[in-house]
Amino acid sequence: MVDKSEKFSWLVRLGYAARGLVYTLLGYLALTTASAASAGQSAAFDFIQNVPFGRPILYATALGLLAYGVYRLLDALSNIERHEQDAEGLAARLGAAASGVAHFVLAWTAWQFANGTVQRAAGDTGGAEAASTLLDWDMGALLLGIVGLGLFAAAAKQAYDAVTAGFMKHISPSAPSLIEPLGRAGHAARAVVFAVIGWSVVKSAWFVKAEGVRGLGGAIAALREMGWLYTLVAVGLILFGIFSLISARYRTIPDVSRADIAPRV
Repeated sequence: MVDKSEKFSWLVRLGYAARGLVYTLLGYLALTTASAASAGQSAAFDFIQNVPFGRPILYATALGLLAYGVYRLLDALSNIERHEQDAEGLAARLGAAASGVAHFVLAWTAWQFANGTVQRAAGDTGGAEAASTLLDWDMGALLLGIVGLGLFAAAAKQAYDAVTAGFMKHISPSAPSLIEPLGRAGHAARAVVFAVIGWSVVKSAWFVKAEGVRGLGGAIAALREMGWLYTLVAVGLILFGIFSLISARYRTIPDVSRADIAPRV
């Protein structure tokens, strides 16, 4: 049973810290070594493995990302964050499900770096490979297009939060005031990146070609020729990482009991 024990609470907070570490390093690499950042989150894990105590940090990162993924899936299935029963609430829960799956993948990648199965970040080809598999299915192009539209919706949500600071409803009032501008800038940067990824997915669905699908690293690389926008996005990713690190301490984590685990529609 998963409940709001101290262990589970701290694991979820470790997840926010792990997310913060990944985004901070990815933004840093984008500013200093753009070619490395094009490998996406794997580039951050590659960087970590070469620092002192890198392997224990990677194991902790993998554990935290796994816990965060579980938390997001629980929210999607059981509405533990008490989203409204309307279209916006449903969209939030669908987004939580997608986030949960994505963080499971990240946790697995971090684990592979930690145990030495993977020792070097490769190109950001995971999105293209997944799209290629999807396009082999009947109506795969349609499904891929829906995924692309979902990413546009996610970009719009990030932009909305950047403008309204809606994320603050999940932050403790005792958090430092600096967390709000950090969150606004970070969500704005993610809005741009998600829009680039969404556009690549929609184009690939339209032309039935998987090669153009970009992941996070590919989206960052696509902005490289845009000068000031690329720099702003890279800085924004760093700020989102710092925001996540602070959120690890001040994020309000709702109580989760046995009854909460039952799926709710």
